[in-house]
Amino acid sequence: MSLITADPPGRTDRPGLPGREVTAGRPGHPVRPAHGARWLPRALIVAGLGMIPWLFVLATQLPGSTTAWHWPAAWVGLDGLEALGLLGTGLLLARRDGRYRLAAMATATLLLTDAWFDVLTSAPGREQLTAIAMAACPELPVAALCAVLAVRGWDRPRQP
Repeated sequence: MSLITADPPGRTDRPGLPGREVTAGRPGHPVRPAHGARWLPRALIVAGLGMIPWLFVLATQLPGSTTAWHWPAAWVGLDGLEALGLLGTGLLLARRDGRYRLAAMATATLLLTDAWFDVLTSAPGREQLTAIAMAACPELPVAALCAVLAVRGWDRPRQP
């Protein structure tokens, strides 16, 4: 299923979504959102830019260390979501269900997040070396595999 198509020219219906249309993308011509939400891209850009000052606030005002009362639940929850993501991606891929791309991208994001926080929250020394090894061996390569699965599965628009 392609969100953008150049065949036939003009407007085309998206399979499975009756009544939704997208304008064909041509070189040098913008693609309009299917449902007329032209404000959405701008809103997302404004939201992203609006977070930049917040990043400076966090960087300057967060304490160097803290106590997390639900530390085990946070890590078990994150790893549980990763397991569900891997299972879901595998099952959808085995069924040749195109939604595997969404599961794969979400799983890649979870794995990258896990690697990031494992390394940055580990104590210096042996604990940090273990976190780096876990990131380098299973987490980052599996995240890359999931990202490749997601990206390679996207339909690409055909040139007229």
